[in-house]
Amino acid sequence: MTTNLKPALRPYLPEDAEIAAAIFVASIEQLTSDDYSEAQQEAWASAADDDETFATRLAAQLTLIATLDGAPVGFASLKGADHIDLLYVHPDFVGQRVATTLIDALERLAGARGAQALTVDASDNAADFFAKRGYVATQRNTVTINGEWLANTSMKKTLADPAAPGADQ
Repeated sequence: MTTNLKPALRPYLPEDAEIAAAIFVASIEQLTSDDYSEAQQEAWASAADDDETFATRLAAQLTLIATLDGAPVGFASLKGADHIDLLYVHPDFVGQRVATTLIDALERLAGARGAQALTVDASDNAADFFAKRGYVATQRNTVTINGEWLANTSMKKTLADPAAPGADQ
């Protein structure tokens, strides 16, 4: 589905939990098969199996919902002041600046909250997206989820000094 609409952002609301979980699972199932096995994908997607736990995770962080024409199509969350915990876009809306809009907003919010840098543990399929935005790989990781090993890469980006001339451009 292609649209010329610019993604809009709004804060996460408790009633977004179900659609956010659906976006999370669809994104993993449809966008990560080149980098992760089916068993790894199932283990990863299982993080959304417990609705209450998933909703609590989103509510405990600064979570933004991206919408197109009012419908949620992606979300991202900032854990603490300086760590991007989640970034997921529904597969039907990849390539429509949804992830870019979300990360631009998290970078601005983190900077406004005094963060000097942002970190992310990027999945193999997301690492290029972050690298193109100036994030630099700092460490390769392996995590275990439900008995499956998944690799990711810790990445870091130094944020522009908001007081510096031209920083708001």
